[in-house]
Amino acid sequence: MEAVIFVGIQASGKTTFYRRHFADSHVHISLDVQRTHPREEKQFATCLQEERSLVIDNTNPLPSDRARYISRAREAGFRVVAYFFSTNLKDAIRRNNLRTGKLRIPVPAIAATHRKLQAPTLDEGFDSIYSVGIASDDTFVVTAATAARS
Repeated sequence: MEAVIFVGIQASGKTTFYRRHFADSHVHISLDVQRTHPREEKQFATCLQEERSLVIDNTNPLPSDRARYISRAREAGFRVVAYFFSTNLKDAIRRNNLRTGKLRIPVPAIAATHRKLQAPTLDEGFDSIYSVGIASDDTFVVTAATAARS
């Protein structure tokens, strides 16, 4: 059982990465999909109870945003992994401008998340952390950001 927590600003590729790498194996938990915190919480609790691997696909910019997922997943016996989507603000805004309708995020919201974004650390309780970047050909480049806990 694995709990994956995405960390990154809007338009950094998180949902696309989920679709390409986790859609067949992990439940997708996202405020963009569930729309409310109670719905998101219910799906998260159900996954923990049913021992189903999951991905938390939110910005999760601060350790305090991630802590509620980490502690509960670890208590339930899950391996907890972070994927940090490292992107600069200019590239995120460029990708966001390609979106249409409700998918487009106001630029001030992206900038606000970027200002408060803190990279995840093993001290938060993660078993391992990966860094995800986007290459010039729009493919994802994943590297181990920190060694796994022993």
